[in-house]
Amino acid sequence: MTSSLQGSQLSAQALATEFFKQSEGEWRSQRRYYTLTNEEVQEVVSLLQVGFLPAGSAELVELAKLHHLEEENAFICGAKTSWESSYTGTKRKPAKGSTIFGVRGNLLYRDRGFATSKPVTAQFYFTNSQTMCLRTEYNGSVFEEELKLIGQKYRTRQTIISRAGEEQTIGQYLEKRIA
Repeated sequence: MTSSLQGSQLSAQALATEFFKQSEGEWRSQRRYYTLTNEEVQEVVSLLQVGFLPAGSAELVELAKLHHLEEENAFICGAKTSWESSYTGTKRKPAKGSTIFGVRGNLLYRDRGFATSKPVTAQFYFTNSQTMCLRTEYNGSVFEEELKLIGQKYRTRQTIISRAGEEQTIGQYLEKRIA
């Protein structure tokens, strides 16, 4: 590994650590999903809880095992996100769940994906210290996401989901810190 590659991974890891620390707390998320193939719009309101996970935490040790990583302390840090979501204008039942993220190099490991319960990885990078970008691929789909911290009270997110090279869905989120 070249020293510049090592340096960029170290800086990405340091930025991810700070980003997860700044994201810790409770958030109210309002979002819209636009299905491009049929122009359907779905609105969702969620309550999110984000917790910072330091290296060596039990959740990260389990995540390493799930991804068949030999090192128990494979991740420099991570986060646990839990949610309760309600859908407006639809008969869809409220949903709740959680996911674990672990940072290793320029990869973000997860215990599950957006559309799968199987473990996934995402490449990540930062355009600046407040904006994390992710790219995740599985089951023939690509998920590109941007998360942006705006001051101490707000985050925006945008997700573009593509399949076979064609954009299918765009998700836009506004999240306000409530605690």
